[in-house]
Amino acid sequence: MFNLSNLVRRPVPVRLGLFVILLLLIWLPLAIPIYWLGGDPNWVSIITLVLLYCQFLVLLQWWGKSVYGQPRMWRVCGLEISRRSGEGLLIGLGLGWVGVLGIFAIATWLGWLRWEPFPANFPIILMESLLVSLGIGFAEELLFRGWLLEELRRDYSPVKSLWVSSVIFALLHFIKPWEEIVRTWLQFPGLLLLGIILVWAKDATRTPNNPHGSLGLAIGLHGGLVGAYYIINVGELTTNLGTVPPWLTGIDGNPLAGLLGLLGLGAIAIIIRQLNPPSTKPDHNRD
Repeated sequence: MFNLSNLVRRPVPVRLGLFVILLLLIWLPLAIPIYWLGGDPNWVSIITLVLLYCQFLVLLQWWGKSVYGQPRMWRVCGLEISRRSGEGLLIGLGLGWVGVLGIFAIATWLGWLRWEPFPANFPIILMESLLVSLGIGFAEELLFRGWLLEELRRDYSPVKSLWVSSVIFALLHFIKPWEEIVRTWLQFPGLLLLGIILVWAKDATRTPNNPHGSLGLAIGLHGGLVGAYYIINVGELTTNLGTVPPWLTGIDGNPLAGLLGLLGLGAIAIIIRQLNPPSTKPDHNRD
């Protein structure tokens, strides 16, 4: 019988590939009938994605126990409920909001855009933004700065793990038609820098008792950036005056796809970098 604990000695690409294959094997038998039944394509996509992520959470816990002998794999990946994690979440949300609003405020001051009145349904948009920001922040951080980063760190140095995870994070956001990839390629540097910042955000929460760090700050920061932009975009709160090219303000109004957004992320990077404690190498045999 195949002993999963032997996977510890296998290279990280093999472990990552096997994990993804297992996840697809338990997801597809349920997802395919949902697609066949049809219905509203948006709801079908939402249901199948939620199902996929729920199965990812279960598989992650089982994987940690079966492969690494870790009974608390979620915690190793940075998912914990604590006061410190909650404070990090709130700080991250605030920093993300201030960062996005600061970028748009500078663009307004430079005469590149103007602000519009709040729409009548603004309270609903505000509530939606909170749900979207926390949902995306939680899902992507546990996936990229949790599972993926910790797997990479078992084989690679901290610096190599940071770069590999950040490149994968940026590339996976470009799973779309080639024409869209060419049109929006300026998003890549911003996504790459964001991935690096979010690794630093997780590492900033490391302590001697928790050398892996917590995802609270990273989830908050990621969610704050997404949520603030969601409000401005969905609420149509700004109008681009067309006085400068999109590579300055951002393709499709997305600040990550423009020079001004990169400068804003650079400022956030400096702040997050200052929070990092002295190096504490994670011990994957703990917990």
